[in-house]
Amino acid sequence: MSIWNRIADALSALAAGEGLSTVFDRLRVAPDKTVAFTISVIALGAKMAKADGQVTRDEVTAFREVFHIAPADEPHAARVFNLARQDVAGFQEYAQRIHAMYDDADNAALCDLMEGLFHIAMADGVYHPGENAFLQEVASILGFDERRFLRIRAQFVSDAVRDPYDVLGVDPNAPMDQVRAAWHQLVRETHPDRLIARGVPPEAVKLAQNRLVAVNRAWEEITASRESEIA
Repeated sequence: MSIWNRIADALSALAAGEGLSTVFDRLRVAPDKTVAFTISVIALGAKMAKADGQVTRDEVTAFREVFHIAPADEPHAARVFNLARQDVAGFQEYAQRIHAMYDDADNAALCDLMEGLFHIAMADGVYHPGENAFLQEVASILGFDERRFLRIRAQFVSDAVRDPYDVLGVDPNAPMDQVRAAWHQLVRETHPDRLIARGVPPEAVKLAQNRLVAVNRAWEEITASRESEIA
């Protein structure tokens, strides 16, 4: 059974009136965490796409860029989208359920989720105030503080302030060995094997590509500005 069959079955249970908590409880263990993660991206992405008042073709295309859909799975994927549109659960409930599925040691998976939502939000080239409000509330539910939210937003929104220290999550006064350690840790977290272990579908590994670019750029900016400490 393909992932799209499993996702469609889970959403069918929701459409039939089964509670969101019951469905997500069944998906707490790998490999079904992948199903829960994908459902969350679908549901939150669909609800966020309406935050700016319309669902554009660009946003649909952006989703397909994250999740490669094989021709054989097209009917299943279409069913998933239709079921997601029919679902009456609010986005807050989806965010709460996916947050409960991951403990603090797995919070990188929640970062993957936020990056996927930003990818969809920016697909039409416009970061709408409604999308910002939506993403801020989702981030808050997922346990992100303001600094972490702004760090992720800076990876996607071109006019956002991008502090390289915020990107690496270190204090500007931190010694270079601490900065280097933070950089190495973030690079390790974006390795495809790590993503898949966190329950991110193999089709969605590209969720981390923007993060890796931003992390390496931040490291280059810091090393250039503190060259005397490295010599």
